[in-house]
Amino acid sequence: MQRAVTLREVADQAGVHPSTASRALNPATRDLVNEGTTERVMQAAKDLGYRPNSLARGLKTNKTFSIGMLLPDLTNPLFPPIVRGVEDVLGTADYTLILGNTDNDAERESHLVTSMLNRRVDGLILATAHRSTPAIDDLVESGLPLVLVNRTVDDKSVPSVTSDDHAGIGLAVRHLVELGHTRIAHVGGPQHLSTGLDRYQGFVAWMKIMGLDVDPQLVSFADWYHEDPGAKAFWSILDRRADFTAVIAANDLIAIGCYDVLSDTGRSIGGDVSVVGYNDMPFADKLSPPLTTVQIPHYQIGVRAADLMLELLDGDEGSRPVSIKLTPTLAVRASTGPTV
Repeated sequence: MQRAVTLREVADQAGVHPSTASRALNPATRDLVNEGTTERVMQAAKDLGYRPNSLARGLKTNKTFSIGMLLPDLTNPLFPPIVRGVEDVLGTADYTLILGNTDNDAERESHLVTSMLNRRVDGLILATAHRSTPAIDDLVESGLPLVLVNRTVDDKSVPSVTSDDHAGIGLAVRHLVELGHTRIAHVGGPQHLSTGLDRYQGFVAWMKIMGLDVDPQLVSFADWYHEDPGAKAFWSILDRRADFTAVIAANDLIAIGCYDVLSDTGRSIGGDVSVVGYNDMPFADKLSPPLTTVQIPHYQIGVRAADLMLELLDGDEGSRPVSIKLTPTLAVRASTGPTV
């Protein structure tokens, strides 16, 4: 095994004292070193293949340099790009990301939070929040740095990074109206999640803005963000026998459930019924037909969540991180078309 390069060797090659090299290599103290010296130290570290000793640094600072992140469903294609964004940013600050998958199980989530706290993580990034979650209240009171990602809680003081769901649903409604659709259905997500509620409320608001009424017979909610619950909720709309020419799904997996139902009933997607999804998950453009969907900046959500976490860890109370909403766009594909 190759011997680890020491901080003193980096300092010697850069021609500085080891304490100066340490400050230059640490993002939290780098601004204390002049730019030219920092560049020499960084180049020396790169040339020598130096890797910081996080354990030793943690003993000095009482930190573990690890961040926990909980996901509700690791199989959902939405989350890997978000995780990648988080990991890329935290890695530049020499933090290790520890992942936990809750499988949407509250007991498992509680166990994972406890396990991560026992491992003394320096902060938690949660993609699992329900709108009202007592455990999050407890974490906030504990003072542990906490960032919510993709979802929020009703207490808007908790830092979070999400897509602007109101704007995103607006893109979907306006697109369908411009194609001539007036009878638009909505298969919403679970209403105990901020994404489900916000997208439903956005649907109601934008239908009104476009001068259209929301027919309660054309609204149904899936129990979860997956294909089968989406299909079940969409079947309930069809069973009511109310006319419609388009449907907006609360996410792409629910939209796939709508695809299944339309195929089973012999209706053409994009012809008889237009379908719009939400998230633009990987391979949405490979569906048959390719899915028109609201694109959210997955990777950038992860990047900004990690940025917020590093700000919290920096401990500057005068610039408390705020919640961030990123702007979505619409990917128009063959699953939507003009009314016939």
